[in-house]
Amino acid sequence: MIHTFKIERLAEDLPITIEILDSRERVEGFLTFIEQQVHSGLIATLQTVEIRAFDGRAPQ
Repeated sequence: MIHTFKIERLAEDLPITIEILDSRERVEGFLTFIEQQVHSGLIATLQTVEIRAFDGRAPQ
């Protein structure tokens, strides 16, 4: 007997990562709202980041 996996079954119950880039205050407000909606399985990490945008022009 040959067993095969359907691609839909492979994608079931996999973790999802959502990244949000905004001010700390706005992210905290969003997390407060989400914590009321999601009762388990949520992990939030907050990080300070440095943003550098490159647009193809030479540095000045």
